[in-house]
Amino acid sequence: MTHALIIGGGIAGAVTAMALHKAGIGSTVYEAYPAEAEDVGAFLVLFPNGLEALRTIDAHGPVLDASFPASRIEMLSASGERMGARPASTGAPADGGEGGEGGEPLGTRTLKRAALWRALRDEAVRRGVAVEYGKRFVAAETARDGTVTARFADGTTARGDVLIGADGLHSLTRRLIDPDAPEPRHTGQTTVCGYARDVPSELAPARGTYRMIRGSRAFLGCTLAPDGTVWWFANTPGEELPRERLSTATPDRAERWREHVAGLFADDASPAAAIVRATGGEIVATNAYDIARTPHWSRGPLVVLGDAAHTAAPNAAQGASMAIEDGVVLARCLRDLPDAGDAFAAYERLRRERVETVVEQSARMNQRTVRNGSTDQEHAEPARRTPEGVEWLTHYRIDWNETVRAAEPDRRTG
Repeated sequence: MTHALIIGGGIAGAVTAMALHKAGIGSTVYEAYPAEAEDVGAFLVLFPNGLEALRTIDAHGPVLDASFPASRIEMLSASGERMGARPASTGAPADGGEGGEGGEPLGTRTLKRAALWRALRDEAVRRGVAVEYGKRFVAAETARDGTVTARFADGTTARGDVLIGADGLHSLTRRLIDPDAPEPRHTGQTTVCGYARDVPSELAPARGTYRMIRGSRAFLGCTLAPDGTVWWFANTPGEELPRERLSTATPDRAERWREHVAGLFADDASPAAAIVRATGGEIVATNAYDIARTPHWSRGPLVVLGDAAHTAAPNAAQGASMAIEDGVVLARCLRDLPDAGDAFAAYERLRRERVETVVEQSARMNQRTVRNGSTDQEHAEPARRTPEGVEWLTHYRIDWNETVRAAEPDRRTG
């Protein structure tokens, strides 16, 4: 294995390129969009499992610099009553779990998605990873020798040993692997993020705290940024909306979303409505999707990871962390198993149960939000027994030094 083509220059693509670099495998990242991302946008949370996966490839430092921590979570009811509090995960490994690379435990961090992308992209480039922009992927062809050629909309091509689809929710790579692959399913939820700059101190959460408010008609989470701005997100019931109706690009559109979300909390006694109404024009609204199960993650030299392989509703806030874990695990598999088919099978064996459990748990959390709306579960798999507590999720560690071995052949006879 000498060179990988990575389709998609987002979080999954940048992490995979750095992990392959550490594994001694070259790669080029092909991104459809221009080099710069917008600064104003949705934010996300990275839990210790995602941060520890970054530490495995020595890439956590720039992300820590671009984010701020939370060490505590408190819960409020619709009446404003405090329902309880707990420490945010410290990132300490669970007993019997895999050990990390050492160092102090990493906690929970918050940052804008664009800031995370930029930090990872810049670090990948600093390490010598080639990133090409304006390269919209349109097709792939596999040669007899097993190599793959990617074709782009501008007429150019690229050839590599494997093609890794980090091309997100609407992945073309996923459809090339399996033309019958399931399409993303709208979850009956709209996620709205905002930045409130004038929240009275008595209504704002304490520093280092995530306040979670279970309203009578929606759910809101918020935290206090270092500059005093309250960053909030709301999971709200709603139908799938076209892009123009999601837009918050003009003051009147932003105001409509602000009043819509505040109205969902207007009958509650919690501070949620006041926090939302203290927000100016910095609001982002997005449809929420999931894919219950993607049957085929690879075919020949093609493989998918991150949202291209498994998409969870945003309720568990693990999308970025799962993509980061995927990139590191896939790189280990390609490092240790020279045959791409063996490497992809090992990667899927190591990842599928974990990520599908996250998808399922997120779907269950989502249904609490949309309980008064659509509860269509047409594409969902039967419920599985899921682990109790959060330790199995946030205390997950990847041992970079452990050798990945191919699965033993099934010797059973029919």
